[in-house]
Formats: sequence, C-alpha cells, structure tokens
Amino acid sequence: MKRQRRKHTPEFKAKVALEAIKGIKTLSEISKEYEVHPVMVSAWKKDMMERLPEVFEKKNTKKDKLTEKETEQLQRKVGQLTMEVDFLEKKCRQLGITGKERSS
Repeated sequence: MKRQRRKHTPEFKAKVALEAIKGIKTLSEISKEYEVHPVMVSAWKKDMMERLPEVFEKKNTKKDKLTEKETEQLQRKVGQLTMEVDFLEKKCRQLGITGKERSS
C-alpha cells in the first residue's frame, strides 16, 4: 500500500529551514529529527534563502496585489459591458431604432 503524502504547514517548513540555515545540525540530523527527507530540508532552505529579501521590501505589496486584482475585475466588467452595448446596438439597428429615439 502506498504511503500517503504529508502536507507540512508553512510554519513547520520555516522552522525546519531556519534550523538548516543556522547550520548547527547537519541536514541528516534535521531530517531525522523532523522525520522529513533531507532533499525536502534542502529545498525548503533554498526556498527560504531566495525569499528572504522579500521580507525587507516595501510594505504596500499587498495593496499592489489588491490593486492588480481589482484592475483585472474591472477589465472583465468593461469587456462584458462592451459586449452588451454592442449586442444592444445591433438589435436596435435591426429594429430600426436610431440613437436619437433611444435617448428620449
């Protein structure tokens, strides 16, 4: 029977990676202590080392991400409304309704 994969929390990964970065214990010792494969310890350590500079970047990155998300939503809405207007204009032309008649 296959062994089910374990899902480790970000906190657990950070704890293990931090121990590996400290260098007090070997990767083998850390992997035995936390019951994870040494390759995973190395991967988490590498990932943490690559992401550490992000900790010191400007604080409004969450705001930037929110703005990007809002922009995408608004662009989708504009696209939807444009399609609706085009559809309605086409139907008005088919029915012989001009723009002046619609505005009254």
